[in-house]
Amino acid sequence: MVSVAHSISAQAGFEDSLNVLSKGLSSGESEKIRSAAGFARSIYGDSLLGSGEGAWNHALGMALILAGLRLDADSRLAALLFATQTFDDQAAGKIEETFGAAPARLVKGVSRLNGLRPITHGFVAYSAEDGEQSLAGMKAQIEILRKMLLSMVEDIRVVLLRLASRTQTLRYYADTDDPLRTQVARETLELYSPLANRLGVWELKWELEDLSFRFLHPDIYRNIARQIDEKRGERERFIADAVARLRGELAAAGIHAEIYGRPKHIYSIWSKMRRKGLDFSKVYDVRALRVIVDEVRDCYTALGLVHNLWVPIPKEFDDYISNPKGNNYRSLHTAVHCPDGRSLEVQIRTKEMHRHAELGVAAHWRYKEGGKSASGGEYDEKIAWLRQLLTWKDEVTDSSDWVRHYKEAALDETVYVMTPQGRVVDLPRGATPVDFAYRVHTDLGHRCRGAKVDGALVTLNTQLETGQRVEIIAAKEGGPSRDWLNPTLGYLFTHRSRAKVRQWFSAKAQEEAIAEGKTIVYRELQRMGETGARIEEVAGRLGFSKPEDLFVAASRADPRYFQSLMRSPTDAPPDPAADMPLIRKPHSGDDSDKGILIVGVDKLLTQLALCCKPAPPDPIIGFVTRGKGVSIHRADCSNFAHMEAMHPERVIETAWGGRTEGVFAVDIVVEANDRQGLLRDVSEIFTREKINVVAVSSQSKQDLAHMRFTAEISNVDQIKRILTILADIDGVVSARRA
Repeated sequence: MVSVAHSISAQAGFEDSLNVLSKGLSSGESEKIRSAAGFARSIYGDSLLGSGEGAWNHALGMALILAGLRLDADSRLAALLFATQTFDDQAAGKIEETFGAAPARLVKGVSRLNGLRPITHGFVAYSAEDGEQSLAGMKAQIEILRKMLLSMVEDIRVVLLRLASRTQTLRYYADTDDPLRTQVARETLELYSPLANRLGVWELKWELEDLSFRFLHPDIYRNIARQIDEKRGERERFIADAVARLRGELAAAGIHAEIYGRPKHIYSIWSKMRRKGLDFSKVYDVRALRVIVDEVRDCYTALGLVHNLWVPIPKEFDDYISNPKGNNYRSLHTAVHCPDGRSLEVQIRTKEMHRHAELGVAAHWRYKEGGKSASGGEYDEKIAWLRQLLTWKDEVTDSSDWVRHYKEAALDETVYVMTPQGRVVDLPRGATPVDFAYRVHTDLGHRCRGAKVDGALVTLNTQLETGQRVEIIAAKEGGPSRDWLNPTLGYLFTHRSRAKVRQWFSAKAQEEAIAEGKTIVYRELQRMGETGARIEEVAGRLGFSKPEDLFVAASRADPRYFQSLMRSPTDAPPDPAADMPLIRKPHSGDDSDKGILIVGVDKLLTQLALCCKPAPPDPIIGFVTRGKGVSIHRADCSNFAHMEAMHPERVIETAWGGRTEGVFAVDIVVEANDRQGLLRDVSEIFTREKINVVAVSSQSKQDLAHMRFTAEISNVDQIKRILTILADIDGVVSARRA
């Protein structure tokens, strides 16, 4: 008899639940709900979830929560069926065939999010043990986890299903003393309650926060609850009196309003006490009223009446109607002093504002009267609005650059992938495993040789997708490949990665230049019979601050010029530009306003230095040579700097003349990934731009081509143009003037 009675009671409870689940739906949708409940119940049976809760009880609890939020039939169906695929491999096909494509997509979305639970559990547990030193990093990682949850869903109702599931789990833990509940509570406060807040689903937010707070800080929770209960009778009498007084004033003004005491939420009370350093008695929203009116103008009229009845508290007024919150929450908030010396908080809003405040984004997908939901266009507009809403601008308050970077990341242009340890990394959409490696650590990027995505080997130019787990296969030592800088091969997508690779090759080239120059310097010292000379003294004698600078200069300078400099450091070396004419142009009568002007001297022989090849309007300076007039250098010429240091008395001020027609020889250096046809492509650019090339030298080393062109140009603007065009050639790493 006992079992029969229990069966009858259970069946009655089941029928009551189905009636609640069907509330507000059409008869056809109600039948689907009943069919789905029977289908799910038969699959779940007595199966348990990881939390220990029965799968069917959890599914039913989720569905009832969504019915309370007045979500549509598809959402309620998905809640009932959320875990059927876990217990029946054929369930996915049956769901789509029997209940439609929309519930099937929602169930699939929930399953995908559930796959992230080990990651979020593990990270939040780690964060709880982490020290203050990495607080900014922890906040940033939590922020990126929230974004990842959102980026993995195409339908925002999947997030609402996830929030309902977490709420049901906490309700189960409220009746079950399970050690796991503290970890779940911490994860809820870090990830899910802020998410509910951002979506504006206050009904779930408050419950998620209060239950989590109860598990994490039971003593504080009980203490605040006790203080609330001790004053309950007094508070209820005060609220009843305040409601009566305000209702009378509103009625006299011709305003119809619903007025009632606002529910108290322990977590919000504690947060305000901690944030403002207040005692419990000074928290304004312990005693609170909510006023619901018909029109926006009535809100402000009601506000004036409230301020006439009681004395407003300075700095405790917020107009969220004129300035809505980020989640589109709108309301008037004020706090006033009452005759008993204590405070009262009042919230004033319209019915539409109240519906949004309670349901948030859920209000946009609740079932509409007349049996029709939002049209496709309206739905797309709401999705676009939500995508902007969910940029999480005010959930993380840390001001560090790293955290700010995560706050500003665009949801639709970002992918979220995981390291093998479960850390989530955000990257621009289009990023590759090499970009991922450089984001994790520069050295890992340099040594990257392969990658696994979700356990499978992939090519290094594979574009990553949100939710993937990426493992980098790295060499013990080594550097990046030059192929990575070739944009046509698609190995690198982010500017940061490309900059890191270029820096590595620049450093490598510097090392090679130093090694090559060191050989040249020591060979020259040996020829001079100065093998015992200290290299620091030699470098200083030649005007270099350190030996490395001398070595680099030796590797890049003309060998004859360097030999002359080494053998005669106390005297000005012969200028390498001795035989180069200043300007090639037809001779005309008066040259006084042409060429180069020498301050204080007229008609002095000049020549352009081959080492730096100046061209107008480069800043120039002159150096008086022995028997060959004035050698003209660019003001930033390193060779001139050395000569000036040794013979400052020979430096002479110079400037370009008023007219400098003609052509000037300049050196242009092009570095590029070596490939067939590269020299041809570069040469075509010079031909197309009608620039005469008088000398070319090219060499290739480690698949990098180094080309030097001596070209005749008429002005610096022409140089800038040709350098810009050369830099756009496929495979070119850099194009610069020597």
